[in-house]
Amino acid sequence: MLAKRTTAHDLPSLIAFMLTEQIELCVAGEESYLVKDEGLANACQAAGIPCWGPRFESAQLEASKEFAKAFLVRHAIPTARYVVADTLETAEVALTEFPIVLKFDGLAAGKGVAVCSTRAEAMEFLETIFVQRAFGPGRVVVEQCLTGPELSVFVSVVDSQYQILCPARDYKRIFDADEGPNTGGMGAVAGMEIVPAEMLSTIETTIVLPTVNGLLKDGLPYRGFLYFGLMLTPEGPKVIEYNCRFGDPECEAVMPLLTGDLAQYCFHGAQGNLRPDLIHFSADWSVCLILASKGYPASSSSGDEISGLDAVNGVQVFHCGTNQNSKGNFETNGGRVLAVVARAATRAAARDHVYAEAAKISFDGCQRRSDIGTLHFESAAN
Repeated sequence: MLAKRTTAHDLPSLIAFMLTEQIELCVAGEESYLVKDEGLANACQAAGIPCWGPRFESAQLEASKEFAKAFLVRHAIPTARYVVADTLETAEVALTEFPIVLKFDGLAAGKGVAVCSTRAEAMEFLETIFVQRAFGPGRVVVEQCLTGPELSVFVSVVDSQYQILCPARDYKRIFDADEGPNTGGMGAVAGMEIVPAEMLSTIETTIVLPTVNGLLKDGLPYRGFLYFGLMLTPEGPKVIEYNCRFGDPECEAVMPLLTGDLAQYCFHGAQGNLRPDLIHFSADWSVCLILASKGYPASSSSGDEISGLDAVNGVQVFHCGTNQNSKGNFETNGGRVLAVVARAATRAAARDHVYAEAAKISFDGCQRRSDIGTLHFESAAN
């Protein structure tokens, strides 16, 4: 059965729709709904609908960068040094080293973080926040810039139980070699062997377990996916951010490796019973390549006709920002337009396949990185 649009336009109408349609499970995928009004999971609980997604108070781990940093420090979980500024003047005083990371304390569709190499870059971003109010009212987290390859670790959390899922690596910058402004993600690689077992064990003991225990200690109920955005620094793994859902574009890379009954897995989890036996991950590799519209991430282009979709073979193509025009042809309708995903026994084979097939797709101003699945794997054997 294919998904279709509903008439729901806000949280109350969404709950009403689910009740009318006798929906048996809600899987939270839109981060803003987790903290909209009383929170999607809270509203589902009140309506008697199982929800695979955290309650409002727990979803602050993603919704508020300041909340997340305080949680990390409180529970001695490795993370970057930081201070919080509530005005342009106090933020400027905190610019004591470069490069430096600036994070808007709130949801900003992946655009509220800037890695600034110079004071001029930092001041430009701060003016966007405090003067232009591009993301609405909010404070800024001024954070030490960590170095090292990034890693995304997904964990299913059900109260005191947890299961570490297939890890991935995403690429947030718009240009090759991790240069240019941050985006919502320009590609991702997933595979069970993306990091050595010893490193994953360290991440579990120093980050995942203390996070789960911290949620319990702070009285923050959690049932759902919890995404750990990590930096593998020379001093060890450290947390960059939490997402209270399956991250994008990592989700597109991880899902092709999953087999089993995901719906039942989420259904049981939402009711307090974690069932690791219901899902399994392949030993293959998966590479996701994002095709973005011209102007992205500063702006986006709509109405550019897309060609070549019918020519691709052996890959999955996810439509992120597309629309069908009056002729029935697909055209761009947003910043990140398409996600092309290939799966293979090796990372190199998956990478080569995704680039070969994505090359068949074109539209005016198409942007794509050329180093997804290569950068940060230079010393890897697979």
